[in-house]
Amino acid sequence: MSTEIDHGSTLRELPTDKGVLRYHEVGTGPPLLLLHGSGPGVTGWRNFRGNLPTLARRFRCLVLEFPGFGVSDPTDEHPMLAAPGAVVRFLDGLGLDTVDVIGNSMGGIIATQVAVKHPERVRRMVTIGGIGRNLFTPGPPEGINLLMEFTENPTRDKLVQWLHSMVYDPSLITEELIEERWEHATDPDTLASAKTMYGREAMRFRQEMEAKSDRAPYWATLHKVRAKTLLTWGRDDRVSPLDMALVPMRTIPDAELHVFGNCGHWAMIEQKEAFENVVQAFLTREDG
Repeated sequence: MSTEIDHGSTLRELPTDKGVLRYHEVGTGPPLLLLHGSGPGVTGWRNFRGNLPTLARRFRCLVLEFPGFGVSDPTDEHPMLAAPGAVVRFLDGLGLDTVDVIGNSMGGIIATQVAVKHPERVRRMVTIGGIGRNLFTPGPPEGINLLMEFTENPTRDKLVQWLHSMVYDPSLITEELIEERWEHATDPDTLASAKTMYGREAMRFRQEMEAKSDRAPYWATLHKVRAKTLLTWGRDDRVSPLDMALVPMRTIPDAELHVFGNCGHWAMIEQKEAFENVVQAFLTREDG
């Protein structure tokens, strides 16, 4: 397989009763669903394109683009609320009963929600930061505060500040990456959607609603996850600090944790080879 995988040739469309879901497909083998995180200019392709050449040697990689992030058709729901349903529609539309899942940050939260509600559909699950609850570090963390600042006042400088909070090694934040994210993040529809998630007013409202709600937060339901789970984390994550891993590590019944040193929030990018090796070993391990 070529080490170069093209955006256009892998892009697919799946019509559903709530609009078109777009995704990238490459490789053959057991189905592996990859779910992206949130943030300015994010897409599933940008999160995982560097990992596809390796993972597609063993898996049928399906990179879903969530509604509300500027690629798949938006719905009338809040993007974070729409995402779990989009995953189920996607699996149904492709006729997939059970998949392995890799979820980055928000994508990890969505993966756990699907695994709790539809345990028969997730065989094994890999999360990249993001899930759990910070126990020792203050919140919101640095990266989330910078994300809110950009959402409220979307300047190029604020985007650069946020991008730097995502990584341990600042050399990863290239001009090409900045321009790519800037162009997508400042699209009016994408920015409006981001404000529903990370505007300060939206964050305050969500906190108030959670305080009044009788529903348990997702992190309090992690004990219901039945899938074998690999939690991966950057030791130097400034978006979801490492102490967040303690809750899922302790409460998910069949979980293990791998921490990458010299690594921020994007473990799949910043520690690419190590991440791919650990994930492939986990997903292909014999059941026992």
